[in-house]
Amino acid sequence: MENEENLQIENTLSTEAKKKITLKGMTIEELKNYFTSKGMQKFRAEQFFYWMYNHLTTTVDEMSNIPKTIRNEVREEIELQTLNYFHTEQSESTKTKKYIFVTNDGNKIETVIIPEETRTTLCVSTQVGCPLDCQFCATGLMGYKRNLTSGEIFDQFMLAAKDFGKEKITNIVYMGMGEPLLNYYNTVKSLRIFSHEITKGISYKKITVSTAGIAPKIRELADSGLNVKIAFSLHSCFEEMRTKLMPINQKYTLKENLMALRYYAKKTATRITFEYVMLKNLNDTDKDIEALSKICKEIPSKINVIPFNSVSHMNPTGFSAQLESTSKEKIEEFVAKLRDKNITVMIRQTQGDDIAAACGQLANRLS
Repeated sequence: MENEENLQIENTLSTEAKKKITLKGMTIEELKNYFTSKGMQKFRAEQFFYWMYNHLTTTVDEMSNIPKTIRNEVREEIELQTLNYFHTEQSESTKTKKYIFVTNDGNKIETVIIPEETRTTLCVSTQVGCPLDCQFCATGLMGYKRNLTSGEIFDQFMLAAKDFGKEKITNIVYMGMGEPLLNYYNTVKSLRIFSHEITKGISYKKITVSTAGIAPKIRELADSGLNVKIAFSLHSCFEEMRTKLMPINQKYTLKENLMALRYYAKKTATRITFEYVMLKNLNDTDKDIEALSKICKEIPSKINVIPFNSVSHMNPTGFSAQLESTSKEKIEEFVAKLRDKNITVMIRQTQGDDIAAACGQLANRLS
């Protein structure tokens, strides 16, 4: 028995010793620390950064301006890719494409590319599942497993870009699976990588971070110097209804979040986007229009009106199963009344609902 226990300990130590260092997701500063710890020059960090995030390289053999001796030295101890393709689906009607990627520890996440006439948007995930349990969202209904690393967030872009074409992706939205501000550290690291001049990636003006409302982190993001756009999941202007739809509202109330958003808009000189899923008889009345109008006149903002997309593929129960979308005619009337009050409103056209890739529909269904 003692020999068996010793063998198990030795195997565990051997496995830990072989565990690779994941460079994907490291900032330049972190890469500099890695290379100097190995007695190498700091500029190697910029070279690796360039190859990983500009050329989307996944092997050291492709890094042609780095000496072979250095490549050989680090090859066996580093990891340059955190995700792999698992499955793809594409909408025949809109050409929206959904990718299912698998992490190195076997978790599956979903990423969506939305091609439009003037831009192509990549929607990335920040968590495996989501802990917030929003009643209109399939991801919330599947539960939560863990945060994604900054490397896993970036590799969604890498793999999608290699398939779809890097130059075609013009915008990135953090609106996939999970709550970005509950994974604040990795979200911010990935934002810095995406927008770095060496990456030649997406500028802050083309990046939007969506949040269900983590007020302290909204303020922290405002102070970070990352002037990305914020999309706030509003869905109701009334505390009681918003709590029913979004339980996180019990911890961070709408009042607290609106104060944080007002601070964000002022600090970053950006306009807040209020996301508003239209739900029949729940948030589509004249009373809701008046409340929305009041908020938008107090905070520099615009409204994205979104028809509710079915989450029936998750077999919901209770309140979630009762939700229905406001009719198309009533949505148009709702929007017209807001515009009459000089509120900027857009209707987000549903794309990808035929492959469960539309807003609020992302959730793992494949094993």
